[in-house]
Amino acid sequence: MNAPHTLFPQVPPSSTGPAMGQSHIHESARAQVAGAAHYIDDLPEVKGTLYAAPILSTVAHGRLNGVDARAALALSGVRGVVLAADVPGDKLLAAFAHDEPVFAVDTVQHMGQVVGLVVADSVMQARRAARAVQLDITPLPAVLSVQAALKTESYVLPPVFVRRGDAAAGLTQAPHRLQGAFEVGGQEHFYLEGQIAYAVPQEQNQWSIHSSTQHPGEVQHWVAHALGINNHAVRVECRRMGGGFGGKETQAGHLAVWAAVAAHKFGRPVKLRLDRDEDFMVTGKRHPFAYEYDVGFDETGRITGLKLQMAANCGFSADLSGPVADRAVFHADNAYYLSDVEIASYRCKTNTQSHTAFRGFGGPQGVIVIEAILGDIARTLGLDAQDVRLANLYGKDASEGRNVTHYQMTVEDNILHALLPQLEQTSRYRQRQADIAAWNAQSPVLKRGLAITPVKFGISFTATLFNQAGALVHVYTDGSVQVNHGGTEMGQGLHTKVAQIVADELGVPLARVLVTASDTSKVPNASATAASSGTDLNGRAAQYAARHVRDNLAAFVCGLDGCGAGAIRFAGGQVISPKTVRNFDAVVKDAYANRIQLWSDGFYRTPKIHYDKATLTGRPFYYFSYGAACTEVVIDTFTGENRVLAVDILHDVGHSINPAIDIGQIEGGFVQGMGWLTTEQLVWNDKGYLATHAPSTYKIPATGDIPAHFKVDLWPEANREDNVGGSKAVGEPPFMLAISVYEALRNAVAAGRGGVDAAAQVVLTAPATAENVLRALGRLVD
Repeated sequence: MNAPHTLFPQVPPSSTGPAMGQSHIHESARAQVAGAAHYIDDLPEVKGTLYAAPILSTVAHGRLNGVDARAALALSGVRGVVLAADVPGDKLLAAFAHDEPVFAVDTVQHMGQVVGLVVADSVMQARRAARAVQLDITPLPAVLSVQAALKTESYVLPPVFVRRGDAAAGLTQAPHRLQGAFEVGGQEHFYLEGQIAYAVPQEQNQWSIHSSTQHPGEVQHWVAHALGINNHAVRVECRRMGGGFGGKETQAGHLAVWAAVAAHKFGRPVKLRLDRDEDFMVTGKRHPFAYEYDVGFDETGRITGLKLQMAANCGFSADLSGPVADRAVFHADNAYYLSDVEIASYRCKTNTQSHTAFRGFGGPQGVIVIEAILGDIARTLGLDAQDVRLANLYGKDASEGRNVTHYQMTVEDNILHALLPQLEQTSRYRQRQADIAAWNAQSPVLKRGLAITPVKFGISFTATLFNQAGALVHVYTDGSVQVNHGGTEMGQGLHTKVAQIVADELGVPLARVLVTASDTSKVPNASATAASSGTDLNGRAAQYAARHVRDNLAAFVCGLDGCGAGAIRFAGGQVISPKTVRNFDAVVKDAYANRIQLWSDGFYRTPKIHYDKATLTGRPFYYFSYGAACTEVVIDTFTGENRVLAVDILHDVGHSINPAIDIGQIEGGFVQGMGWLTTEQLVWNDKGYLATHAPSTYKIPATGDIPAHFKVDLWPEANREDNVGGSKAVGEPPFMLAISVYEALRNAVAAGRGGVDAAAQVVLTAPATAENVLRALGRLVD
């Protein structure tokens, strides 16, 4: 693979210079490579620990008449079962919509729903016994598709409608008009560490919960709610996760509650870890979406009117489907100004797993529809899709009158007018288009496609209250620094970046800063590590905490030297005043002797944002992250197989805190998005059974799928908003760069049709499996 970027240092990062802006290695990389980094299943177990396994529904929808556990209880090592009647608190989870039971009570709502647990002396004893439990279920009609849910008005939440201008007039007056429909599938999170929780009873009805979770505060709340106790009696800790991708934002809470209820019943610690098949069957996925659109446009491809219907398959309960579908609405414009638009968003209830957060959180499902529409417009007019995209971009500034979104937020920082042409030039897009057209003309079987697609992604939680964070910074008498913040580490490098920020604030080497496990007893009420906001929120809170300590030390030193506190500098492990230079460690020791506070808290809340949930209008985002990708693909028109040949990315991360980590996030996000759109297919049969529930049937991208040419460049401009270090969020936006793969595939399919058909709409259901490519080519009919 090509060296991705020139910002990778040729020498190790400086141990005395600023930490921010340098490619320091991940704080636990060496421990992970050596197998010394602890995950929950690696923790020493308390004496008397029991193990739980779930009892799963075998019916998609039915009346639960009874549970016969006699055969299970007769097996060796089995201690008992845990059912809904054993929940001491609320029988419903403390989820936003309060619509999901802890364990199934009177009905089952999807195949794989957890009816209860078997608890035993070992993991395998519990799993064998769980399979021996007999469920008495009377089947009921099941809703298994978005189309069936729309027909019966089966919704987990009411539909939402957003309108701007006069879409009907924009359509009727348009020189050209086009209608279409297509679908995109869901996606399994496939984190390396599966869902797991370990509940340990403490004295006086207090609890310690180890949870692989992106949201320890919510796990704390959910466990307390289910046990009928106060939040302060529950401590949740998470040192790291082996991946999350959104799948551990809410649904890690289920396992913690189940383990805690079992531990409460038996008075013993209980560990619950789902195996991979169970994880597939129990947990939710990225929301599958179905679209219908009616678009009007002029001769240049500029959209004059759009009516769009987006129907999200939410599964059997609301979970986070409301904000996911909202974000899809917010991102249905992507980078483009829609003057007259109507969007209808349906949140469909089906008898499948309750779908949940996934990297991008509805953004990818919004972005892909407008990109597909623009691709269809370009083919209809015989124009290059890049020109159609450029014609529809938001304006550079307010003077153009094209910089207000359909939800009434002003786009103030649009860099795509410069970024897109730069990528077009560096990727040799125009020349390659001509070369591909010539190649396709002489290649009867293999057809290539090329596409550039941009991304404009809003950064902040759309639920405004979550845009806050806290942190603690402790400076010990030897000058070492410990940081604790409300974010969680799932491999994305959050702890590394926070340590870099704190090191620079105190002017100490990065090696002197240690970030400790996320812990609800240290930073309370922390928001989930999600919405790409982990560094923005927690990094700034930690910076403020470190600044308080630094200011205390500066005041102490200025008193010694008779100067203003503003004249004191902290750099290179030294405290520098106009009169003298002191070692940081010595200053700390002297400050302690003089009873100066050496620890502090920090709190940050995102400024400027406001959002009316009733009307879906306001400024839900602090800023936008931008980027674009140019992707080349090839398809085999006989077999439907496809391959990504080359990728060029130009992405906006502001002033990068850690370029190596950011580039890794861009690469990983792109490849994960590529998997969503090419190989990762979820298949439920007509009984509601998830047939693709293991690595043998569900295919994530592997090393052989990485294109030989994979180049990532970073846009050099700092964040125009006052964000920590001038940086921008990087976790989710790159995922949507992979939509260029989908558009390139559709261009290849159009070339495969040839002649008049090349200008027709290309209906390619995602993921673009061999079968779906053949269907798009018209060579496979269901």
